[in-house]
Amino acid sequence: MHRFVKSTCLAIAMTSVASIAAYAADDCSDVTIAAMNWQSAEVLASLDKFILENGYGCTVSVISGDTVPTLTSMAERGQPDIAPEGWVDLVPEVINRGLSEKKLVAPGVALSDGAQQGWWIPKYVADAHPDIKTIADALKHPELFPNPEDSSKGAVFNGPQGWGGTVVTTQFFKAYDAANKNFDLIDTGSAAGLDGSIARAYENKQGWLGYYWAPTAILGRYPMVKLNIDAPHDADEWKRCNSNADCPDPKINDWIADKVETVVTTKFSERAGEPVMTYLGNRSWSNATVNELLSWMTDNQANGDDGAKHFLENKKDVWSKWVSPEAAEKIEAAL
Repeated sequence: MHRFVKSTCLAIAMTSVASIAAYAADDCSDVTIAAMNWQSAEVLASLDKFILENGYGCTVSVISGDTVPTLTSMAERGQPDIAPEGWVDLVPEVINRGLSEKKLVAPGVALSDGAQQGWWIPKYVADAHPDIKTIADALKHPELFPNPEDSSKGAVFNGPQGWGGTVVTTQFFKAYDAANKNFDLIDTGSAAGLDGSIARAYENKQGWLGYYWAPTAILGRYPMVKLNIDAPHDADEWKRCNSNADCPDPKINDWIADKVETVVTTKFSERAGEPVMTYLGNRSWSNATVNELLSWMTDNQANGDDGAKHFLENKKDVWSKWVSPEAAEKIEAAL
């Protein structure tokens, strides 16, 4: 028993020494970063590449990725090194197993206020009708959110088939008994159709009610207000019915923000060095900041590299808090 305790203590001590040595090495060569296939993740990967290369002397390769395969590969094979925008709630089993087996590290929250999904209304409607705070409040006023095809009814705009948010919105429509409150559920058919419905409402200063999410370029261009939901979150009920298209009896259930974290492999965290890991732990931005940047990118047909450079040139008050003063000087000099 005593030999076991001594061996365990020795192993822990050796691990600690190895970790210290790894941090001391500051080996930031040949770093692979996964750029997920949506705009906010693309620009964040480009931002990390620019900062790590120019501020910390890393050699960075950006590769294509997506949430499930990338995070699974990191947990099982140790590659790529960094997923800057990991939607960890989409793969909780993979993340929890990776963390518990010490194959993954989550040094910080990428999106400070979480990814937000829900039902939104234009800010000009919210300003004109301050009594509308929740979905139930909005459903009292079909006249404020007219169906473009039948103005005698209100409309709730939904996303295209195949989206998780579309399923949840359909279930919410049932849970709130919106049909009996003189509302129709509108299938917009595609992401472009959903975006177009918001753009048309704004152009005509009309009411709009429906599903959307942040961070997105649309919410950077067209300010929207997310409505509160008239119940607390029940995780079991959400799994049973709110996210299940075949469930006939959904209940009102809060749509909580998704955690979006920076995820790195443990191997990388041990060799990268403390300055790099401190940066990745500090690097966090808000939906409002990202929405604004994505709107600029869309308006200017900019890619991730363009967006990263624009952000660094115009938002030093944000990013300078993430890095050391020495790194900040190097980054500025590289712009």
